[in-house]
Amino acid sequence: MVWPELNFNLPWTSFGRLRPLHTNAVIFAFGGCALFASSFYSVQRTCQTQLFAPKIAAFCFWGWQLVIVLAAISLPLGYTSSKEYAELEWPIDILITIVWVAYAVVFFGTVMQRKTKHIYVGNWFFGGFIITVAILHIVNNMELPVSFTKSYSLYSGATDAMVQWWYGHNAVGFFLTAGFLGMMYYFVPKQAERPVYSYRLSIVHFWALITLYIWAGPHHLHYTALPDWAQSLGMVMSLILLAPSWGGMINGMMTLSGAWHKLRSDPILRFLVVSLAFYGMSTFEGPMMAIKTVNALSHYTDWTIGHRARLGGDDFHRRAVPHDPQSLRTRADAQHRPDQRALLARHHRHRAVHRLDVGQRHRPGPDVARGERRRHADLLLRRNPGGQPSGLRRAAGRRGDLPEWHVADGLQHLAHRAGLAACRRRRCRADGLRSPP
Repeated sequence: MVWPELNFNLPWTSFGRLRPLHTNAVIFAFGGCALFASSFYSVQRTCQTQLFAPKIAAFCFWGWQLVIVLAAISLPLGYTSSKEYAELEWPIDILITIVWVAYAVVFFGTVMQRKTKHIYVGNWFFGGFIITVAILHIVNNMELPVSFTKSYSLYSGATDAMVQWWYGHNAVGFFLTAGFLGMMYYFVPKQAERPVYSYRLSIVHFWALITLYIWAGPHHLHYTALPDWAQSLGMVMSLILLAPSWGGMINGMMTLSGAWHKLRSDPILRFLVVSLAFYGMSTFEGPMMAIKTVNALSHYTDWTIGHRARLGGDDFHRRAVPHDPQSLRTRADAQHRPDQRALLARHHRHRAVHRLDVGQRHRPGPDVARGERRRHADLLLRRNPGGQPSGLRRAAGRRGDLPEWHVADGLQHLAHRAGLAACRRRRCRADGLRSPP
């Protein structure tokens, strides 16, 4: 657009043809493949069962690749329905419908044959995204074919615009948000090795998101022929939508409580945290741009077509998924986690320096130290039914150069940590399933 000469006067490289090719590639090729893969991956693990109908799942893969190839051929040639994010003509629309029905059969079939009573929250987001996108696609692509490569919408005028942006907004809201939140609720707690910060908040996040998002489409049509009440409704719903969106972002960020140190060595968590940051920024920007007075300045400008920070979050989510969490975690641990004996020795040195600094006021006598060591050793053995002491305790027993009160302190520290872990497990059981299996 800035230097039209670079198009070499070729119609296939003009902005009007390259933009729909770009948006369809980013949303449906890039985002779609990531969603197919991550949903099939996580639903098996959260339902503790194999994928339903693997042959239909293979059909989903090849069918979706065929859709991508047909889009890459037809859009540069100018075959388009002229609806944003729904430019593909009716034969490809039918193929998308068939593939999507097969996708729903595989996903919900896997959920139905699950071996767990609970349906994990990530699967709620995936399920909501599948059902809503199916409805959006069918309603918006109701059209009358006039040839194999041309069709006209059943709707007209302002009705056609409203249906189009009901679809266009919620294609972003469910394809690029709800589906990727399903990824977030599986991979963030899994990689951080922490339960979801608030499982109740995640359920509220789901229901609030799917209830409010579907109404916000009219904010794309401010200052148009759309009735003023519909524009105001879209603005109000967009502002309300800020609450559940930020609730989900905060829930994801707070899931890393106690695991922030892993960002030093875990590239997967880095990608996921940055994606959550982008999600928070884009879900703040969207409601602000939906305000009519703000929209009066931003509408019909390049800012509107370039503001998709949401895709930044999706991009970092997608880049985090292909890595094998277990292998990367093992390598990171081997490189960055110190030896257990060295860790214990460092702990003892720190405690010894602290005791010297305070004049050894808290140093227990020999009898007290022996009693403390015996009591905490018994506690640790009761927590270890096999009777084998942990590596950390064996290391403590072999440290002949350490005073016995240091050993007692180390055992007391381990017993305290074991008690905290037991309390955490009881709290998780009381709150239900808070982390993916």
